[in-house]
Amino acid sequence: MKNLALIGCGAIAQAAMALLRGDPALRVAQVVVPADALAAARAACAALAPEARVSTRLDDPQPDLLAECAGHGAIAEHVLPALHLGIPAVVASVGALHEGDALTQLAAAAEAGGTRVTLISGAIGGIDALAAARLGGLDEVRYTGRKPAAAWRGTPAEAQWDLAALRAPQVLFEGSAREAARLYPKNANVAATVSLAGLGLDATHTVLIADPGITRNQHRIEARGAFGRLDLTLENEALAANPKTSALTVYSLVRALHNATGALSL
Repeated sequence: MKNLALIGCGAIAQAAMALLRGDPALRVAQVVVPADALAAARAACAALAPEARVSTRLDDPQPDLLAECAGHGAIAEHVLPALHLGIPAVVASVGALHEGDALTQLAAAAEAGGTRVTLISGAIGGIDALAAARLGGLDEVRYTGRKPAAAWRGTPAEAQWDLAALRAPQVLFEGSAREAARLYPKNANVAATVSLAGLGLDATHTVLIADPGITRNQHRIEARGAFGRLDLTLENEALAANPKTSALTVYSLVRALHNATGALSL
């Protein structure tokens, strides 16, 4: 059995712990959170992962595997040091990699530690096809993220629109995936993932929409190139605890953890 350290104890981490409870291959051995979140994390772990140590940083014994699901600040604070120590990592906050040379730092830390880091596909599918198509040459990649109005609360959209009063779909953002990830870090992980698999953060056209007429988070990839055309749309149920996040993100994270520890990767 492999020991897993979870960075974060929010909606994604707690849903992942519930899925991993009783798993024969993986055990949540440690949960790392900020000091002001220790009490809440200990209460959550008491129900979901009672054997887990809850602390503010990785400690001994070192885990066999680390999973980040805490937000953008956790990459520099916890993931990079773990990679330098040789601990393989699975990263959920792909949107964090829009900043400067963050992606280069992540790869360099994994190489220095003789390990590897996996970026999850999260709420979207088709990432394997898009990454394969890039090898033949991509001419255009477009990502459209459409979510219920409530999913955009706590974002810059609230300063421009009365989200509760929307009666028709409203385009909140249109531009590059890099700018989408900067302005909407909690809603643009998919845009960043699509861009990293395809044409990059600056060349991936991104549209973010608040739609009061839907109840599911919708993600669409459109791409064309030497391979042909791709047009993929997913309608995902949101996590009950966090409407900004699709439930598929949690399943994607747990799948990546199983791939990192199992004999067969699919």
